[in-house]
Amino acid sequence: MARKTAAIVRVENQLIRFTAPQPFEAEEVITTLGGKKSGKYVILALKNPRATLLVDEEGRLVVHGTNHSEVAWAAAREMLLRLGRPDEGLTTEKGPLVVSFDYGQPLRIDQVPEYYPNFEVDSRLECVRISDDLHNMDLLFFSNGRGIALGARHKNLVKMATSHWGSRFDSKRLFVKVLVNSPAESVEAEPEIVDEPLDVSEDVE
Repeated sequence: MARKTAAIVRVENQLIRFTAPQPFEAEEVITTLGGKKSGKYVILALKNPRATLLVDEEGRLVVHGTNHSEVAWAAAREMLLRLGRPDEGLTTEKGPLVVSFDYGQPLRIDQVPEYYPNFEVDSRLECVRISDDLHNMDLLFFSNGRGIALGARHKNLVKMATSHWGSRFDSKRLFVKVLVNSPAESVEAEPEIVDEPLDVSEDVE
């Protein structure tokens, strides 16, 4: 059954790195703000705005856990304010995105590798995934028709990737036909799909 609408695409996380004229000192963040040392990073969790801040070995600040650059800027300014520093001269670099998408129809992921051998089965996450070199990102597809794009550089690229693969799945009839006639009638689906919550995590490097 061909889809009538495009996939819904939403940015879940945008990594942004800030560089200040005076590098951030790990010990200063730990003693003044209560940051925690974790490997090569010092980690600080903010509640308002909600974000996770990481200071690397070079004294740069990485803001993780936001989906808008304005929120990341607010988090960086909040940290500077607490350290008694101005925000003049602060520069930024945008890192990769984590983007979710939803086709609105269940997908027969067990049949996807039969038609597209480049897909791998991820038994831990119960999905199929591919390193999409054409769009320069990793894509995870779940049986409920939802998915995750990792390492994307722009939301529009994710839209192109989901359209690309959605068209190919359509051509092989891999989307499940779902009919909802009325509130009083039962939902007819073929086959039954169990919609389980996603358990996806990303390690920050």
